[in-house]
Parts: sequence; C-alpha cells; structure tokens
Amino acid sequence: MQDGSADMNQENVETIKHIADGVAAVTAIGTLMQLLPAVAALFTIVWTGMRITEMIAGKPFAELIRRKKDASDE
Repeated sequence: MQDGSADMNQENVETIKHIADGVAAVTAIGTLMQLLPAVAALFTIVWTGMRITEMIAGKPFAELIRRKKDASDE
C-alpha cells in the first residue's frame, strides 16, 4: 500500500505542475494583452524558468535547490 500512495503523491505533484504550467501560459497571454498586472508576468517568468531548469537537469527544482544548499553548508 505504501508504494501506491507514493505513486499517487508523485502523480498529484505532476498534476499540480501541469495546472501551474497552464496558469503560467494564460498569465503570459493575459499580460501581453495588458489584462493582468506586471506581478503576474513576474510569476510567469519565475515559473517558466523553474520548469526549464527541471527539463534541462532532469530533476525536480526542489531537489536542485536542496543540493546547492547542502553543498554551501559544508
């Protein structure tokens, strides 16, 4: 049962990422159309940067941050 719940948690994380990707895209379009404030554009830039970093590294962004943090603590 534990393995099933771990898979479900990963599935939920991926679902949330897809939703946030959609929100980021809509935010970008809305900002270009001047319907949303610049703060929304900043969110889009940060989120897209995080997702690109994940794609390049092949690892979740949180894991990349933890790894850098652990290396700087030593």
